[in-house]
This record gives sequence, structure tokens and C-alpha cells, in this order.
Amino acid sequence: MEATIEDLKALGHPVRWRILRLCLDRAFTNKELSVELDLAPATTLRHVRALVKTNFLVAEPVCAGEHGALQRPYRATARTRGLIIPPDDSGLAQQVDLAVLGAHRTELIAAGKDSSRGAKRGVLRLRPESVKSLQRRIQDLIAEYPDEPDGEPLSYLWSLAARPQIDPDPQESDGKAD
Repeated sequence: MEATIEDLKALGHPVRWRILRLCLDRAFTNKELSVELDLAPATTLRHVRALVKTNFLVAEPVCAGEHGALQRPYRATARTRGLIIPPDDSGLAQQVDLAVLGAHRTELIAAGKDSSRGAKRGVLRLRPESVKSLQRRIQDLIAEYPDEPDGEPLSYLWSLAARPQIDPDPQESDGKAD
């Protein structure tokens, strides 16, 4: 399913991705989320409402919390899985990419110095058809590994981004000679 403009706006903040990751394994109340994220409850609620409005989070039935106070837990719908982020001219797609990257970085730091299970970085030069092929193969590979409820909780990030074009010989392009 292709993301709408509202979806992109809702997913354009790293805190929202962290909320979605937290609420994937179990339901969290706004209070629990604010403690976990070290944010003011009002700030957390603003992010939660944006995710509920776009159906990335769903509210569960109200329950009694500490001292009998009523609380509403929220659970992620996993709607982001397979969501297609279309390229756009507004910069929203890039904002979502940066939010995912920011959330992943924060999770890696929070998990501690022994949390890494491997990372690779490199550069490629590919024609458009090869880019599509690579993306398809990565998606197929990830799909081969279904979620194992008793497995180690892991986070992965697959990102393919265009590099800025670098002038191979800046002296030639500015008309100056040595």
C-alpha cells in the first residue's frame, strides 16, 4: 500500500517510529510511553494521537491503572510493514527516511554497546533496473525470515540513498587552469 500525505506527515518524526517499535511487542499507555521516551506526557500524547489518527496505532480498551486511574493502552498495527513511501517533491519522503534513521540510531544507543549484530556500509553505481532488482531481492530475503515470537528482538534498517554528484575535476568546470 502506498503512503498518503497524511501518513508521511505522521511518520516524519523519530519519536513516532520509537512509539511504533515499543507498541509492537506490547500495548503501552501514554504515561508508560512518556516515561520510556523521557518526554512530557502532553508531548507523547500529541505523537500518539497523530499515529492513532492515521491507524498506525490502535487504542485498546480502557483499563484501571495505578491508584485506580483509568488508562488507555495503545498497540502498533504493523501498518508500516510493506508501506511504500513514494518519491515526492515536498521533502516528506526524505523526512520519513531521516526519522527512521534517527529512531534506529536512538534504539542502537539505548540498547547499549553490545547491541550491534552487524552493519555494512558501502557505495554502488547502479542503473535504475539494477536498483529495482536489488530492492526486490532485499525485500524477498527479509520476507524469508518470519517473526519468531520466542526470538531475540532485533531492529534492522535497509536504506538505499542517492549520493550527491561530485564534480570529478573541479578545475576543468570552473575554467581555471594550473
